[in-house]
Amino acid sequence: MNMPIGMMLLLVVGVLIYFGIAHRILDRMRLTDKQALLFIAAIVVGSFIDIPLMATPIELSVNVGGALLPALLSIWLIMKADESTEKVRAVMAAILVAASVSLGSRYLPYEPENMFLDPKLIYGISAGMIAYLAGRSRRSAFIGGVLGIVLSDIVHMITIIRLGIPGTTDIGGAGAFDVIIIAGIVGVMVAELVGETREKLQGGPILGGHRPEGLYEFSKELSHNNQKKQNEMKENEVHSDHKEERGRGDRNE
Repeated sequence: MNMPIGMMLLLVVGVLIYFGIAHRILDRMRLTDKQALLFIAAIVVGSFIDIPLMATPIELSVNVGGALLPALLSIWLIMKADESTEKVRAVMAAILVAASVSLGSRYLPYEPENMFLDPKLIYGISAGMIAYLAGRSRRSAFIGGVLGIVLSDIVHMITIIRLGIPGTTDIGGAGAFDVIIIAGIVGVMVAELVGETREKLQGGPILGGHRPEGLYEFSKELSHNNQKKQNEMKENEVHSDHKEERGRGDRNE
């Protein structure tokens, strides 16, 4: 039995987080290593759990790991955003991804063998790229990619119910789970690559009103950290001066 692409990617990301390789990215998304690993474990376990929603006119259910938990994580990240601009970008990115995937599913072939690439990769990579272009930050790109795919699944479900097509629909299940994981990872990685490139070209993050849009989500944090370091350095200098004065006083006595 072949392991789904999304599951393999989650395991790889989990290993990277465990060894601290993804620590910097998680910091900029306002997530700790423990929180990220907890979400990954919950998503893996939840991927085997389906919650039934209705039996007629179609059999409808929602997958915990493929839809419910990713949506809750996205909403939580939106609430943690420092600026209203970032929240708006994240929501707009999700809407654009949902619209793009919904349109793509209408006009692209249904049969995977008729496509030049696995549909999961096409939708996932495309969603991740669109999410970054609309979100312009690591966190917004992740939210846009993940929440956008969940929304596209909901749009698909509404369309089926409206047309009265009989069958079974599992929001976040089957291939949608893989697409959600791919979209989220691609969105973050593209944002990280672009962000790192910009930082190197400009010689470091720009703070202030003219900073690049792709860096705005952590500029406040950098400013705060820089101020904190400066205060600590001043305190250390004061303590050193006091120690020197005491040493001189002891020698004079």
